[in-house]
Amino acid sequence: MAAANYVPSEDRFLCSICLDVFTDPVTTSCGHNFCKDCITEHWDISDRCQCPMCKEAFNTRPDLRVNTFISEMVAQFRQSAQQKASSSSSSSSSKQQVFKPGEVPCDVCTETKLKALKSCLVCLTSYCETHLEPHLTASSLKRHQLIDPVENLEDRMCPKHDKPLELFCKTDQTCVCMLCHVSDHKMHDVVPLKEGYEGEKAELETEIQQMIQKRQLKVEEIKHSVDLSKEEADREVAEGVQVFTALKESVERGQANLINTIKEKQKTTENQAEDLIKELEQEISELKKRSSEVEQVTDSEDHLDLLQRFMSLKVAPPTKDWTEVSIHSSHEGTVVRAVLQLEETFSKEMKKLIEGELKRVQKYAVDVTPDPDTAHPNLILSGGGKQVSHGDVKKNLPDNPERFSNHLCVLGKQSFSSGRFYFEVQVKGKTIWTLGVVRESINRKRVISMGPQWGNWTIWLRNGNEYKALDSPIVLLSLKSQPQKVGVFVDYEEGLVSFYDVDAAALIYSFTGCSFTEKLYPLFNPGSIDDGENSSPLIISPVRVN
Repeated sequence: MAAANYVPSEDRFLCSICLDVFTDPVTTSCGHNFCKDCITEHWDISDRCQCPMCKEAFNTRPDLRVNTFISEMVAQFRQSAQQKASSSSSSSSSKQQVFKPGEVPCDVCTETKLKALKSCLVCLTSYCETHLEPHLTASSLKRHQLIDPVENLEDRMCPKHDKPLELFCKTDQTCVCMLCHVSDHKMHDVVPLKEGYEGEKAELETEIQQMIQKRQLKVEEIKHSVDLSKEEADREVAEGVQVFTALKESVERGQANLINTIKEKQKTTENQAEDLIKELEQEISELKKRSSEVEQVTDSEDHLDLLQRFMSLKVAPPTKDWTEVSIHSSHEGTVVRAVLQLEETFSKEMKKLIEGELKRVQKYAVDVTPDPDTAHPNLILSGGGKQVSHGDVKKNLPDNPERFSNHLCVLGKQSFSSGRFYFEVQVKGKTIWTLGVVRESINRKRVISMGPQWGNWTIWLRNGNEYKALDSPIVLLSLKSQPQKVGVFVDYEEGLVSFYDVDAAALIYSFTGCSFTEKLYPLFNPGSIDDGENSSPLIISPVRVN
């Protein structure tokens, strides 16, 4: 009876391929046992038909049949193991923790589910303390990999071969099983999961550290930019206070001078009127005196005597002619002259501001060179590539997508998608030109519509003295002098494009509130020859700070 109840060790019923209890066990001619599906699949993907254990080769694939004796032994072993596990579970369940929501349950418990203690990556099963015991005692199961309990163990199985994902393919950056390694990933760089994890972890940590360092550098860069911005703001405030203080003092001084001038003129007028009134009153007094004398003479009846006395009264009468005498106000034009003087002061202060601003933007000077691949076939690039002029003959050039076909334009080689940049162009001796910046996607094969809404920010000269900013709407520019050298400044983030008369240190025009979403390129258009009057080239000049 003792022999009848004997159950062999579990090691005898484990397949050496899947390391699990046999399913449909078969025996090869060399005497080794395997699961029927395991050995069949192994031979399907192997180059040679041989025993995985002893490496004995077979000329033809053996006809495999289930070994009924071993199959019965396996069934008996499974039944015994289940009874033992059930008995052990019932006796120890009171001591172990019952599975709660959010915890991983034991996959073997049939009635009251206990909390899993470990999960097996080979069996893809989670075990409570009782059902984990075979993995701690059986020598074959000790080779299985146990981890802290996890859910969804089926996700750790290869969907193609239904084998544990035990390897990491560095080539494809994916987890694979042993069969994947010898089939689809045969020539790839495959390592154990632990090595793959450590490698990926080290690479990720390095990458994260690099990202941290980049961001720390960016933080320092931003802080530095803020410091520079604060310095610039302080400088702007100081200059603004200085200018407005000077203007305020000038206004106050002009107001005081205006009031004093008007008062002095009024005082002069009053004094003049007072003298005239005094003189008139004196003459009136004399005339009244004569009138009284005449009245006295008329009392006599001696006409001879009367006539003689009248003749004496007529001697030296007041002879001044007061007809044209008048008092004129001298205040006209006083206020106008004061305002003109104030305007002159304002212009001087404004010039100082523009000079300072021009010096600052000149710090962002870049070296710009026209790109011959974009030049219209009638344009000539000379002077080391820094001069652009119109030629009489249209050159036979490749009609590449970058080249202008309808406009006498050429773009700079350099593009800008952030920050600030500045360049200067000599326009001396020209009667026609167009300068500015354009976005990369501007149409170069058809007529270009000019204006910010079409992706270009430019000014031009026509007819020798007609300057316009091609804004929306177009702005006619009234300049005090004709620019000989034009400076172009762009602040990409600020959305600003400004043009300067470099020699006069004057602002020509500014496009503000621009929205830049593409690369910007400098644009140069020297215009047609205009009967020889516009033959001078546009010259991209080196920037010299005034």
